[in-house]
Amino acid sequence: MLSGEMQDPYADFIDLNYKPQESDMICLFRIEPAKGISMKEAIGRVASESSNGTWAELTTLKEHIRKIRARGYQIQGNYVKIAYPLVLFEKGSIPQLISSVAGNVFGMKALKNLRLEDIEFPKEYIKSFKGPQFGIDGVFGKIFKMKERRPLLAHVPKPKVGMTTQEHAEVAKNAWLGGVDLLKDDENLTSQSFNTFENRMKLMFKYRDYAEKVTGEKKSYLANITAETNEMIRRAKLVKELGGEYVMVDILTAGWAALQTVRDACEDLGLAIHAHRAFHAAFTRNPKHGMSMLVVAKLARLIGVDQIHIGTVVGKLEASRKEVTDIDNEITLTNVKQHTDVLTENWYNIKPVVPVSSGGLHPGLVPYVLKLLGNQIVIQAGGGIDGHPKGVKAGAMAMRQAIDATLEGESLEDYAKNHKELKEALDYWGYMKPV
Repeated sequence: MLSGEMQDPYADFIDLNYKPQESDMICLFRIEPAKGISMKEAIGRVASESSNGTWAELTTLKEHIRKIRARGYQIQGNYVKIAYPLVLFEKGSIPQLISSVAGNVFGMKALKNLRLEDIEFPKEYIKSFKGPQFGIDGVFGKIFKMKERRPLLAHVPKPKVGMTTQEHAEVAKNAWLGGVDLLKDDENLTSQSFNTFENRMKLMFKYRDYAEKVTGEKKSYLANITAETNEMIRRAKLVKELGGEYVMVDILTAGWAALQTVRDACEDLGLAIHAHRAFHAAFTRNPKHGMSMLVVAKLARLIGVDQIHIGTVVGKLEASRKEVTDIDNEITLTNVKQHTDVLTENWYNIKPVVPVSSGGLHPGLVPYVLKLLGNQIVIQAGGGIDGHPKGVKAGAMAMRQAIDATLEGESLEDYAKNHKELKEALDYWGYMKPV
C-alpha cells in the first residue's frame, strides 16, 4: 500500500460517472483483488497498467496524456468495465491490442484473479481489419456451391501423428469416399520425417481428385501449414499450386502477428483459413483467471479466419453449453446483444465465421450438435470415424447417415434400420459422451 504522504496514483483511473464514447474500446474484466486490496484499488491498477499509469506519481504525466487514460466506470459484483480511448491503440494490430489490455495485468500481485471476458471493438477499429475472406457464405456457396446447406463433415485421421504419408493418405481417401467433405491435418502434424509436408500434399491432392471423380461430390483438404511465418506462406503457395482451397493454422501457437500476415497472403492466393485453437485452454479454461475463448474467437474473426473450432458441449473437451453458444453467436451474427459476461458488438463489414464442432464426436452425438448449432457448421470427427468397427469408410458413412437422419427429422434408431453403418456405430458407441 502507498504511504499516507503520497497520493494514490491509481485512483485517477476510476470514474464511475464516466460515459463511454462511441470510439472507446470497452473491456469486460472479472476481477478478484488480493488480500488487503480494495476492489476500487484493484480496478485502478488494472486500468492504469493497461493504459498509461504506473505505481509512482509521475512528473512526466502531462494533462494531454492524462486525458487518454483508461477508466474503470462500471462495477457489477466481480465484473468490471474499463473504457480505453481508441488513440491508445494502433489500428490493424492485434499484438499491440493484446499487449495493452492483456499484457502485464495478469501478473500483478494486487490481484488474486483476473479474467478478460470480452472486448467491445469500436467501429473505427473494426474498419481497420479485413475479416474473413470467405466466411459462411463463401465456404458453403463459393467453395462447396451448396444451394441447400447441410453441415459439412470433416475428418482428422487418427492416430494424429505417426502414420506414414501413404497410410495417412489412404485413411483420407477412404474417408472422402465414405462421405467426408473436408479432410483435416491435426494440430501437431506439420512436416515430420515420417510424413513430410511436401510428400503429403502431393499424395493427398491426388486422392482428393480421385474421390471427387468417384463420388461426384466436392472434396477439400485442410492442410496444416503451421510453422515459422515465411515457411507458412511457402506452404500455402504449394497448397494453391496443387489445387487446394484451404489452409489450416494453429492460430495461437503461430501467434497473432503471423496470422495477420498469413491472412493477407491467403487473400492473394484465394485460400480459406481453418483456425485450430490448440493451446487456448492454457489460459481460457480457468473461469477466474486468464482470457476467455470468446475473446480468442472475436480476435480471429476480426483478423479474418473463415472457420474456427468452438467446442461441442458433449465431446471430450471441456466447454459449457453457454460458452459454446456465446461463441457461436459472436462469430456468426452481425449484431450481438449484451448479457452478464458478453458485451454488445456490431461487426459492420466483417463477415461471419463458420463454427467447427469437434472433439470426441461420433454418430450418436450428431443430433445434439445440430440442435445446438444448426446446419451451417462443420462437424468434425476423428476417432468417431476411424474407430468404427468396420473401418474408416464405414465410419464416414455412419457420420453422414447420422447427419442425413437428423436433417430429415428421423431418429437415429429408425434410420439405422436401413443403414447398416450407422447401426454398427450405434451398437458400438451408443450415445456415450467421451471423457
